[in-house]
Amino acid sequence: MKRNYLLFPLFLGLFVGITCGKRDETRQTKIIGVALLTRGHMFYRDLEEGLLEEAQKHQYELIITSAEFDLGKQIAQVEDFISRKVDAIIVCPVDSKGIGTAVKAANAAGIPVFTADIAAQEGKVVSHIASDNVAGGRLAGEFLAKALGGKGNIAIINHPAVTSVLDRVQGFKEAIAQYPEINIVADVSGQGVRDRSLQVTTDVLQAHPTLNGIFGINDDSALGALDAVQQYKKEGIIIVGYDATPPALDAIRKGTALKADVIQYPKVIGTTTIQKIRDHFAGMPVPPIVPVEVGIVDRQTLHASSEGR
Repeated sequence: MKRNYLLFPLFLGLFVGITCGKRDETRQTKIIGVALLTRGHMFYRDLEEGLLEEAQKHQYELIITSAEFDLGKQIAQVEDFISRKVDAIIVCPVDSKGIGTAVKAANAAGIPVFTADIAAQEGKVVSHIASDNVAGGRLAGEFLAKALGGKGNIAIINHPAVTSVLDRVQGFKEAIAQYPEINIVADVSGQGVRDRSLQVTTDVLQAHPTLNGIFGINDDSALGALDAVQQYKKEGIIIVGYDATPPALDAIRKGTALKADVIQYPKVIGTTTIQKIRDHFAGMPVPPIVPVEVGIVDRQTLHASSEGR
């Protein structure tokens, strides 16, 4: 009899080892891992707020991390979610292609992956929820073209490592193509951050002294471009940004060279992402792409909205 008692812990340990290799399909609270691009941008703080508010409605537990533009860090965060056997993963990729290895690892573990704001180019994603960035780029291009009277030399402060920016630039170029007297003389990467955008815009201003307009693919890019324009005391340059963050809107109100901004609704992206995950959990079909509406604001519309309050 003693021999049987000694063997029991061994069998118990073997059973626990087997069951721990699978996600717990019976637990009541769904756990969702979130890998944000950054918390340094207000856009992502608003997106996070939307995630949290909607998750609370459905009693989901969120594990929220931020990569701060570090791809290796973000891959490690997703790997940690996999080891913790979460029920779903949301990623705002640092690099649309580079995140593919992590998405594929989640696929292999049977964990559904959703992307918000920025898409992944590799691996299987259940649904991508983002602003209609092509439409937003067109809005920016139309505004800048009309503000320049349909002619001039312009630059793009780009960040081509992420798909949302590629879509914005595609839409922007589509709009500009309708104006044959507007020339895109520079298309450079500011890496989506203000200090780098200041540096590359400075180089563009020196190389193209007759520059008339700039499209910044996000507000850090646009504000970095504005810093360069102001430092070099360049007159008559029109900047259009993307995101409509408070610092950018403040610059527009003050009548700086930043004249307009494409406005996104990151909180809506967050709430919509959780809603699509809820639908997936319920076995309902989920569209592979869910576009969220965008708009554009300038000094006139900001003034009108403040008067309407």
